[in-house]
Amino acid sequence: MNLNHDLVRSRCREITESLARLERIAMMSKDAFLQDQDAKDISSYRLLIAIEAALSICYHISSKLLRKVPENYADYFQLVGEAGIIPADLSLRLQKMARFRNLLVHVYWEIDEEALYTIISAHLDDLRTYCEAVVRLL
Repeated sequence: MNLNHDLVRSRCREITESLARLERIAMMSKDAFLQDQDAKDISSYRLLIAIEAALSICYHISSKLLRKVPENYADYFQLVGEAGIIPADLSLRLQKMARFRNLLVHVYWEIDEEALYTIISAHLDDLRTYCEAVVRLL
């Protein structure tokens, strides 16, 4: 079965839009970020949207191309890495991001704000690289 091009492109647009918002916040110093509740809230929400969109693409690839259903969110990124769709090192970083997503959703009151800052200041390109890789499948 073929991938739904519109779905993949739409989710990549959602990722790109979130990354643009996050990159503006990532220009803040760490101290300024940690003192700005609005920046932390926006970052949490936009990172969640970006990760969810990336996972949505993973679900689609898993069902249409790989015909597998992993047990948890991180395993979806492992699966696309094992299939050679994304490099192994990117797969590992995205697996960590998926686990962070679980904290954002389920344990939001205990979010490590320094880890959030690290993700938005150093790892947003991982999501961009992921989009580039999955668009090449189309």
